[in-house]
Amino acid sequence: MTQRYFEDLPVGFTFRTEAVELTRDAIVKFASEWDPQPFHLDDAAAAETHFGTLIASGWHTLLIAFNLSMQAGVWDEASMGASGMDEVRWFKPTRPGDKIHVRAEVVSAERSKTRPDRGRVAFRIDVHREDGEKVASYIGNHLMKARGTSVA
Repeated sequence: MTQRYFEDLPVGFTFRTEAVELTRDAIVKFASEWDPQPFHLDDAAAAETHFGTLIASGWHTLLIAFNLSMQAGVWDEASMGASGMDEVRWFKPTRPGDKIHVRAEVVSAERSKTRPDRGRVAFRIDVHREDGEKVASYIGNHLMKARGTSVA
């Protein structure tokens, strides 16, 4: 994808990422370090829960979505970091074998009044399974370099 800077990301700009498959091993590995709940770690224990099967941590799903967004190459050279996330939601669990991708849209973009070499861009990141069902979403708030300016 073409590299974009602040002025290239108006409200309404969209992109879609490639898909990645969640594997059982990756789900268990992530959960063992970051979210060690039985329904993320053990098939038998997960079968006894309301999920009925092993599921990925929601945090794992969001981090995959973030990584997919970065791999899309939309803003990596212009990124100056992020100030946070808003409206984090998990709608459906993700399971081993699910393939997920991101559909993203710029929902706000404002150039800095005090530093015209940058602006703030908010992306709504929607995470979908291959069947189209939305499983998670968040708004990522990014600080972006403006085109043709030097950053002090």
